[in-house]
Parts: sequence; C-alpha cells; structure tokens
Amino acid sequence: MALLDGGGTTTVEARQIVDNWRSAHNFPLNSFQTGLRSKAKAVDGDFIVAQRIKRMSSILTKLKRYNVRLSQMQDIGGCRAIMQNITHVSQLVESYQAGDMDKPDHEKGKITDYIARPKSSGYRGVHIVYKYSGRSPAFHGLNIEIQIRTVSQHAWATAVETVEIFTKYALKSSEGSTNWLRFFAVMATVIAQMENCNPVPSTPTLENAKQLIYDYDNTLDALNLLKTYGAVISNIRNFQYSSDRYFLLLLQPGSKELEVRGYAKGSLKKASRDYEALENEIRGSGDIAVLVSANSIAELRKAFPNYFGDTTMFIDLVNQALA
Repeated sequence: MALLDGGGTTTVEARQIVDNWRSAHNFPLNSFQTGLRSKAKAVDGDFIVAQRIKRMSSILTKLKRYNVRLSQMQDIGGCRAIMQNITHVSQLVESYQAGDMDKPDHEKGKITDYIARPKSSGYRGVHIVYKYSGRSPAFHGLNIEIQIRTVSQHAWATAVETVEIFTKYALKSSEGSTNWLRFFAVMATVIAQMENCNPVPSTPTLENAKQLIYDYDNTLDALNLLKTYGAVISNIRNFQYSSDRYFLLLLQPGSKELEVRGYAKGSLKKASRDYEALENEIRGSGDIAVLVSANSIAELRKAFPNYFGDTTMFIDLVNQALA
C-alpha cells in the first residue's frame, strides 16, 4: 500500500487509512494500560502510568525512514510506567517475564532491555511488545508497546524530547547537533552510574564524563537553555475537569503556548476525532498535537513534562554530575 503519492505529499486517502489503523489501537491500549497500572502498583506505591497514541507525523517519518509496513510498527499504541528506582523497574519487568499476572490470551513478543544494553544515543528503559488477542477479535494482532523506566531515565528521555521541540533536531534518531547528541549520551552514562547500571557504549568514565558535561554545558549553554524552555511555556490554556482521563495537547513553540483539552473516560471516540482534525489543521506549521491518557492533570505533567517544557529533574541530575 503506497502511503505517499507520486509528488511526495501524503494523500488524503492514505492519511485516512493510517488514522483508522492508529485509532484501532485505542481499545487494546486501554486494556494493557490497566494491567500495567495494576502491576506497577504492586511493586511501587509512587509510580506513574500513562499512555499515548503515536503522532501522525512520527508514524509517517518512521514508515519512510525504515521502509516498514504499517502493520509492523510496534509502538503506535504505547503505555509507560515510571518507577522510583531501578529495583522497582526490575521487579515490574520480572512480573511480566514470569507471566503470573498476564492475560494468557495475549501473545507476548520480545523484551528489549535498553538498561542492560543502552542505545548509543543514551536511551535507557525496558520495552515489552504484545500482540492483542483478547475478547474483541476486531483488534486481534495489533501491537502494543509497554515501556518501563526509572524517574531519572524518564527525566533524561523527556529532556531530549524538549530540546528536539525547540531546536528541531531529530536527536532521538541521532540526527542534529553533534554537541547536543554527545552531551546527552555522556549524561546518560552519569545517570547509569548513579543507578549502578551499565554505561552507554563509547562514553568515558565518570570523572572524565563530568569534565565533558562541564565543557558541553559551556559550549551549548545547555543548563540555561533547558531552564529557558521551561519558562517559555508561560501560557497554558486548560480545558479539563477532574473526571477527565484523556488529554489532547496542542503545543505551539512559536507562540510559546500549550493548550490542554480534557475528555471524560467515555469520550475517547470524540477525542480521537478531534485529534485527527487538529493534526490536519496544524500540518506543516511546526505545532505539535498529541493524544495521551493520565489519571489527572498532575499525573499528565509528570508523565509528559516535555510538552510543558519542564526539564527540572534533568537539570537537577546535571547539577549533581557537576557538583
């Protein structure tokens, strides 16, 4: 199936096909998010669980960059658990490996441990992929990805995404400023050593890493920029109530505004329709829309701080490294 027409622009028909496929992941994603929340609660009383449906622009970029089929993508629907420490991460992963609480009618795929084997970019976390095969046959075979990480790993990952938003560098794909890429890779090793975990490949020892972080901070003015990103999102427009569980975020880096639209638990179809319409409306503008789920606006801010420009925890980790 061609997703791009001969001129290289996305056709309306192709986008509709992709969006229908994306929306189909909402039902199984809710199921796995509920299970993840239950498992996380059993090992960590101060956990965060959230879910998100992948942005259309990210889907199309991935399809073109890696030349994969839409059905092969594993992370269109994803949920994540953010745990307080590495011990709780290990316990949660073990509960999935043991399968003692898993629904037996779902097919568990591979578990990829980026904590034991960090990516060269510095990304660390554990990914578990399932194929849904539960009580609704219409959704059988859809992939759902579960991510498990510590709060420090989450602070690192969302800081990378925050810098991406404001610099337009594709840092998660190891593209863009070499200095920013190296800064984050080295900082990931420092965090890994704080957690007594394996370092990022081709990064220096802790003492040399500290000197490099100091040098990169001077070159990039990294800490000041990270603080600035948090300050610029000064106008946050909230349209939500305490009963809302789905949130449609519209981040406008140019005007430094964030709009949050809340939807009640039973309004997922409307939220999905609004998401599709909003993506079409902002296409090519540089604005970012994403549909996510959390139990409250407070949990939303903790789970997706990058959309609020919040890099406070990562800045604290850098300052610890430089101390």
